[in-house]
Amino acid sequence: MRLLKINILVLFLLFWNLTTNAQKTFVVETNYLPHADTSMVFYPKQNHTFIKQNTPIVIMLHGYGGDYKQWSKITDLQSYANKYNCIIVCPDGGKDSWYFDSPIQRNSKFESFFINDYLPYLKENLTIDTNGIFITGLSMGGHGAMYLFLRHHELFASAGSTSGVLDLNASGLKYSSLSNKIGEYETSKGLFDKYSSINLLENIKFSEKAIIFDCGNKDHLYQANKDFKDRCDSLYINAFYYSFPGRHNRKYWKESIAWHFEFFNKTYNNKGE
Repeated sequence: MRLLKINILVLFLLFWNLTTNAQKTFVVETNYLPHADTSMVFYPKQNHTFIKQNTPIVIMLHGYGGDYKQWSKITDLQSYANKYNCIIVCPDGGKDSWYFDSPIQRNSKFESFFINDYLPYLKENLTIDTNGIFITGLSMGGHGAMYLFLRHHELFASAGSTSGVLDLNASGLKYSSLSNKIGEYETSKGLFDKYSSINLLENIKFSEKAIIFDCGNKDHLYQANKDFKDRCDSLYINAFYYSFPGRHNRKYWKESIAWHFEFFNKTYNNKGE
């Protein structure tokens, strides 16, 4: 009887630990980046039972100069995981990876890392619904989310971008960070176009998958996002675009990201219709 009580106590403590420590981190080893990638993960409260079920996942990419902790400092990600019963992961894109494979820096291959190492790790180690993989991000991360989705849309259910650099030519970093990744702007404009999401929209021209993106009306990327919407319309892409008063800052992103979770939730729940 004493042994039975001890076992019950151990199980109770294990369950209590799971329910009170939903936020965790994990590390993915890779040869595509200078070092292993650290991610923050939030599990929904509903998943902390002894029966694990496949769950949709939202991958959130941070902005220039940030890291895997940036989104958790902007908003309460645990509340979103609980509300929408989804897993949330925030990888570390480095200060300025721009989430693509640099043609000039051999150890800056985030796209290859994401496709060959990161997604397989998520599928193998997390109980995710592979038909419910969503991706979004802010600023540089907004570019990254759309870029990865448009290049590999068959892997995702949908994508989002808030204040995203959807045309790299519109970035104030085109003469610095982006030039370091792609090449000097004046001599590499063709590559800036090639890596810009606005020029990849043809890839989903005949797809029924919907996307969501937004930008504050006082943001320096506002016009580039409007141009992205016009391009979506010309290709008859199912794009949900909105804008409200705001700048390129955390105050705006804390409000805007709520729309993305609501959009992803409706997309996921209506996938069979």
